[in-house]
Amino acid sequence: MRLKITHATTYEFELPVYYALQQLRMTPQSGDGQEVIEWSTSITGGKKELSFEDQFGNLTELVTIEPGTTRVEIVIDGVVEVEDRNGIIGPHRGFAPLWLFRQATPLTASGAQLRHLASRIRSEFKELGGVEPLHTLMAEISELVEYETGHTDSTTTAEAALAAGRGVCQDHAHIMIAVARLLGYPARYVSGYLLVEDLVDQDAAHAWAEVWAEGLGWVGFDVSNSICPDARYVRVATGRDYRDAAPVHGLRQGAGGERLHVSLQVQQ
Repeated sequence: MRLKITHATTYEFELPVYYALQQLRMTPQSGDGQEVIEWSTSITGGKKELSFEDQFGNLTELVTIEPGTTRVEIVIDGVVEVEDRNGIIGPHRGFAPLWLFRQATPLTASGAQLRHLASRIRSEFKELGGVEPLHTLMAEISELVEYETGHTDSTTTAEAALAAGRGVCQDHAHIMIAVARLLGYPARYVSGYLLVEDLVDQDAAHAWAEVWAEGLGWVGFDVSNSICPDARYVRVATGRDYRDAAPVHGLRQGAGGERLHVSLQVQQ
């Protein structure tokens, strides 16, 4: 399936910015079931300084904001061809070793709720390592945590979202990652795009989890939609959690608040 993506992110500052630096992970790469046909990133109010692959293999761009700027717009436009591989990505690649994805992070640190869920999955299966326990885990999380916006943010932990019983795709991914790690699986966070049936205009990019299973390698699990990613999904960045794969991350100097507006279209 060939998908066209247009993604505009706009920051408006109450006062002129003295200095700002942004790190973008918004460019997908060819391989593992997808081919980037064309892709461009344009910046208004800033300029690209350099680009590199980070330790997770993500194409990363550093952008400086022009002094005195009150509005910055980042526009992504591209076309990606994706094949349906039933969520299977395959062998591990990149500079980060596989064992790194077994370690908890602040956003995926285990608590009583996560440990209880892990023990339930462990007691149901005599052997771990394959994908069957992971499908069961995905279904459990989907039942326990209702998809609902407005109750969590980028700082919400997996434990807090599970305890609250509601969250968004980021929270579902973090819970899946946290419990999979408690069960001994390497697991990672994926940011990207999803073609939604009968919905061209979307409010935000998508996120899901990938877990490394013996004999298959990395396998994707989208808890929010209770499915392994298919030809409607474009993978952009991966990491241990959201912070490693965030599309935009940065810092700025200057007083005053800021407003964020996102416009996203994904269509076949």
